[in-house]
Amino acid sequence: MADKEAEERTVGAHAPQMASPIPSGEHTVWADVSPLLEAACGDLQDGELIHGENFNLFSAMSALEIMDPKMDSGMICKYYSVDEAIENGAAPIPLSFDGTVDVQCTIDIMDHLLSCEATWHKGHSLAQTVFSCIYLLRPDRTSSHALLHSYCSVIRATCKAVIAVVSDARTHEEEDLFIMAYGLPLSGDGDEKCLSMLNAVEETICRQLRACKSSLPKSRAPEAAEPFQSNFDLEEDYCRALLCRLRFRKHFYHVLTCMRRPQGRGLELARKHIASCLLELDLIRNSSTFLSNNSFGMNKDGLEDMTTASGRQPLGFDSSLNCRLSAPTPPRAIKLLSWKKAVDYFVKLLHDLDNICSYSLDPLLEGVFRFVVQFQKTQPDLVARSLLQFLLVQDGKLYGRDPLYAVITKAAGLPESAKNHENQKNQYIVQLGQLVINLLKVLCTNSAWQRRKLGKILQDWRVIYMQMEMAFKRDFSEILSISNGENAWMKIFQHILIWVEEQTYWISTRFLVLGFELELYSPSQYCMVYWYLSVVLIKLVEKIHLRALMSNETGKRKGKKKGASSKDIGKDFRIPPAVSFLQCQICLAEGLLMMLAALRNEHIIVQSPSPFNSEYERFFQHFELLQKACIPDNITFDSYEQSTRLARISNLVTYNCFKDAQKIAKEVKSSFSNDPEKLAELRRIELVAEHNSVALNLIHKVGALDPSLKISFEFNHHPYFGTALVKRS
Repeated sequence: MADKEAEERTVGAHAPQMASPIPSGEHTVWADVSPLLEAACGDLQDGELIHGENFNLFSAMSALEIMDPKMDSGMICKYYSVDEAIENGAAPIPLSFDGTVDVQCTIDIMDHLLSCEATWHKGHSLAQTVFSCIYLLRPDRTSSHALLHSYCSVIRATCKAVIAVVSDARTHEEEDLFIMAYGLPLSGDGDEKCLSMLNAVEETICRQLRACKSSLPKSRAPEAAEPFQSNFDLEEDYCRALLCRLRFRKHFYHVLTCMRRPQGRGLELARKHIASCLLELDLIRNSSTFLSNNSFGMNKDGLEDMTTASGRQPLGFDSSLNCRLSAPTPPRAIKLLSWKKAVDYFVKLLHDLDNICSYSLDPLLEGVFRFVVQFQKTQPDLVARSLLQFLLVQDGKLYGRDPLYAVITKAAGLPESAKNHENQKNQYIVQLGQLVINLLKVLCTNSAWQRRKLGKILQDWRVIYMQMEMAFKRDFSEILSISNGENAWMKIFQHILIWVEEQTYWISTRFLVLGFELELYSPSQYCMVYWYLSVVLIKLVEKIHLRALMSNETGKRKGKKKGASSKDIGKDFRIPPAVSFLQCQICLAEGLLMMLAALRNEHIIVQSPSPFNSEYERFFQHFELLQKACIPDNITFDSYEQSTRLARISNLVTYNCFKDAQKIAKEVKSSFSNDPEKLAELRRIELVAEHNSVALNLIHKVGALDPSLKISFEFNHHPYFGTALVKRS
């Protein structure tokens, strides 16, 4: 044994040394530092770093990082070209000389493409998902296989239509990879006739299905086509599985084309195709039992993660094939959605599209904003939001038919005659119209992107308001003194000015509320957020009330008798339900604000100081964009501190804002009997107010006497008004 070890040492000593790939220079000598690094790793504790005189943390962060191989998946290719993949039999035509296997493989390709398409819609690269299919990359090769050829043609046409609608809506900025085609063959020869080819194949399968239903194989109808596979007992089920997949493709393509018709003219027809799509998806889902029971080579382990209904791996796919087309840098490895999740995705997408198609094209801008905000609560994906934006904004008009000036004057409460006023081409009115279009587009983006954009456009709305206000004072100062304010253009300008300020505060409210949805606020910051929200809501109520007063005065002035005073005009004015509705939210926000401030002031909730920033810095970080736009005026961190400094639980019990919210909510319900969304919101407000009122009384009774009392806030009844939970630790 000793002789053997000595022999190995001798051989090792005389073994040829590996030449260094980098030659040593005059002032440098390369040496293997692996043993040193291994020894250092053994001595380092968790969280420790090696620090040398010429190598510190900054140098380490700037160094080239050698990552896990999966991070460079784009450079690991099984095939380096489509032709090489075809030569190696990766995408055979026919799929199999056995008819049964050929049909099974065709269905597997259809199912896998559905998973790829859903994954692409979620924001992944087209090259790594849908066009990982070799049959799509070589359209001419499938011409001899009518079923596969027609399906691939409609897939390419669908991808092209989806890219077009997302590009036109310009919502692709959220998912930069989505519309990039990287030179992929989105258009094959004859793809414009994809529906004709699909209909022909569908008719062939229908004839075969009728023949299967007729009787035994010997009595098949003479016009029936040749069976797709040899087992007659399975023919009917395979025909049904193929038909529902082809019909889904046909109807989904019709949905996209109908929804892209100008001025919403195709919405009614699109709804019919959506209903057909949902029906076919149910049949597709139901076919999975038959396909999995009659599949050979099925992987029973992890069936839930498979991308086909049968559970087999599909033929003709290689996600690494387009790696050099995917991006300027190596793409990351992606995980495709499973077949079941892909079906669920398309079901949700179709329901979202049906929601858009059922929209009544409300001419009132307030109704448009409400619909978009309500629609966003369902968390629609990029395709649905793009189609919504396309519907709302076409050719610089609302729905492609209503000029923005007419829409603005109607929203501002002006009579119909105002929309044809000669000054609609005023530069400020034109700029305001563009701001409205931008706002509609921003509201159609995802929540995170929307909040960032809303914060930025706030300054634009504030600037246009200030410019219009200065122009109003400059241009109408003489008219006010001469004609006693009866000038028509001056009245229009006044109404629009108030409406602009109202929208500015509405945008601010939306900006603050989205912070709760995105979980940007920590519990220690709820107090300042509710304070700012209450201040903005109060300003919003003031502007809505003022606009309603002006609209009421304009309407009554036309029919007033000679000698009637302005006091008589305002006698019959009643507080608008929209104002009362917002007053409920104001009471709730003020109640939560003062409750949180009192808990902090009385040390019932102990807030440890942050080691990273002060409360003032957190205030500025959250409300910087509002502060820069001076929304509202003269609101600072000092205002917040002064408002909350003296808050005490005993005072809150005496002046209970939660009870006020409950009272107003009950009174205003009758005004929204035909509005289920507002009624649902009022019920949520009542729930939050009731629970918080009970919690407030409990804290008042035992809070100071019981140090084990723990108070937390949850959003189980309302998305942004918290409910206090009182527990003993």
